[in-house]
Amino acid sequence: MVNDCIFCKIAAGSIPARLAYQDDQLVAFYDLNPQAPTHILVIPRRHLPGLAEAEPGDQALLGHLLLVTRRIAEQEGIAASGFRVVINTHADAGQSVPHLHAHILGGRRLGWPPG
Repeated sequence: MVNDCIFCKIAAGSIPARLAYQDDQLVAFYDLNPQAPTHILVIPRRHLPGLAEAEPGDQALLGHLLLVTRRIAEQEGIAASGFRVVINTHADAGQSVPHLHAHILGGRRLGWPPG
């Protein structure tokens, strides 16, 4: 855990969050500022600053993260109609918290292009 990382604190349970899913590797929680009717963040419990910092040893974690996003979309009832998974990497892409996180967005028709 990185002491000043808000997502590390959520993963550790020291900051409360409305959880959608958790296991020994990941925590998923509802975004406080949702951009769609369903907006859930999925984070690794272990601090990883972002996708650009992932290494070959993180392959299993990244695969697990994507499979869990599918599971959460099914759980939330948005898998059949469609959902978007977004991973912003670094400031120019909109990453505001330097801890890898995937956004699950759905529950309405999403526009394209997103940015």
